[in-house]
Amino acid sequence: MSRPNINQWFKKSSGKKLTKSKSVGLKGCPQKRGVCLKVFVCSPKKPNSARRKVVKVRLSNKVKLTAYIPGQVHRLQEHSQVLVRGGRVPDLPGVKYRLIRNKLDLEGLPGRKTSRSKYGTKKLDKGC
Repeated sequence: MSRPNINQWFKKSSGKKLTKSKSVGLKGCPQKRGVCLKVFVCSPKKPNSARRKVVKVRLSNKVKLTAYIPGQVHRLQEHSQVLVRGGRVPDLPGVKYRLIRNKLDLEGLPGRKTSRSKYGTKKLDKGC
């Protein structure tokens, strides 16, 4: 049996490219449960200005990370249980995760009309 030459070798090795996960802390899971260590606010990058609500979380696999709290109001404290998903916040450096509203201790936003599924709000009935 003859050995492949250089060109045949490279032709065989050019297979599928592996894509790296952008949410490494979740270890391949869609969501992970965690405990809040610290709830604080920080300011975004240059053109924007606001007070973004952020939380430090220790996940069930002992990974510590910072996650963004979507929506206007929340009642999270230090030992609250939260559910973390991937998804970075473009104007906060180093924040690659978000919390899921209306799961565990983070309640949904009342009275929200648009994008309700992202904020855990039920549909308002207009019937009798």
